[in-house]
Amino acid sequence: MLNFLHFIVTFVVILSCLLLNPSLTAQAATSSSTVYEQRIIHSADGIGKYYMGREIAKVMGYTGAGWLERPSREGEEQPSKIVSLLNLKPNDVVADIGAGTGYLSFRIAPLLTAGKVLAVDVQPEMLEIIELFKKDKNITNVEPVLATLSNPNLPSESINLALMVDAYHELEYPQEVMQGIVKALKPGGRVVLVEYRGENPFIMIKGLHKMTQKQVRKEMQAVGLVWRETKNLLPQQHLMVFEKPDYSASSYSDLSANLYFKRLSITRIFLNYQIKYLK
Repeated sequence: MLNFLHFIVTFVVILSCLLLNPSLTAQAATSSSTVYEQRIIHSADGIGKYYMGREIAKVMGYTGAGWLERPSREGEEQPSKIVSLLNLKPNDVVADIGAGTGYLSFRIAPLLTAGKVLAVDVQPEMLEIIELFKKDKNITNVEPVLATLSNPNLPSESINLALMVDAYHELEYPQEVMQGIVKALKPGGRVVLVEYRGENPFIMIKGLHKMTQKQVRKEMQAVGLVWRETKNLLPQQHLMVFEKPDYSASSYSDLSANLYFKRLSITRIFLNYQIKYLK
């Protein structure tokens, strides 16, 4: 009986500690060796690697750069509206993850009069194109960053916003890349994902190159990000906003205090129970 009561009290204290520091659960999840599953039979549009039930799509290489710069893109995707929905501040540092040719980077940069865009891509050829456009457009606050498949190569707490437009579904190591992005975000920083709506079968995009809001939210939660809102103001895409919690902010301090008192109350209940039956 005593061993059982000791186990219960210990379990409650450990559970309460996890409630007070939810990032521990995310860290525990990432340490698992079964994050990804490789399947022999898979879609021709995917790489046969699955993450949280989703097959990862094949990457569009630098030879598809012309498609990113197509004249019809504004009418089809309204990227200018994407930029306006970001609610940028002049001194923001924005990481354009999977920047490609810098199509979005060069539209964001003029708004950051005291900030800059970090144009992140794993393909050196794409970064060469960005360098050419920098000279051609005479824009100096776009900085190319060469990432690896599992690391965005961004300094800790250096960015206010990470933007991914039609890129996240192609990340070969989505969990590792997102962990790097979360680390690079300042407290309270945002991640904005723009993905074709996987819920709509009438959007004429290959299935693996679309994502449902439910799937995205599940994958972002796994790395400790908090969903804030989804803006369905684009013709075919979700614009989903997530945030890195700022535990120094008063709202989170209040939350921590509430969780602390809940932990204290639960612990007292079990301690009283233990004392009662030890008499």
